Amino acid sequence: MKLTAKEQYGLRALAELAQCYGSGPVSLREIAQVQGLSLPYLEQVALALRNAGLVISKRGAAGGYALAYPPEEITVGDAIRALDGGIKLLPCVDGRGRISCARTSACSRRDIWVALQSHLEMLLERVTLADLTQGTCEMMGEGNNYGSAGTA
Repeated sequence: MKLTAKEQYGLRALAELAQCYGSGPVSLREIAQVQGLSLPYLEQVALALRNAGLVISKRGAAGGYALAYPPEEITVGDAIRALDGGIKLLPCVDGRGRISCARTSACSRRDIWVALQSHLEMLLERVTLADLTQGTCEMMGEGNNYGSAGTA
């Protein structure tokens, strides 16, 4: 599975907000600067996260964005669904582990794709923003925030 640019931006922004959880709103400009992200694109991503209810925003001089829930309650799966509508390992397997392909009846790999999709969904539902910020998620490796599974 390859994360889209939108998913990467979203996860990086959410990780920043998780690190600041409880300290008040953080401006998108600050997140973009710290993470080296494009502010205009980050604004689009933040809107999607806000519309999904994962973040809240506050206007004004002391405004910005904050997580709507504690970092332990927001999963990577939540973020991916908010940003791109679902978790998809392959185009032929929908986000609920079902095959949506014209070759379904003739596909000798159907059970494998469905099982892999299901395992991917379960893993992404176990990894929280707290795991990303603290680097404590055992399944992601040790010694850094993202382990050997790649970076977000």
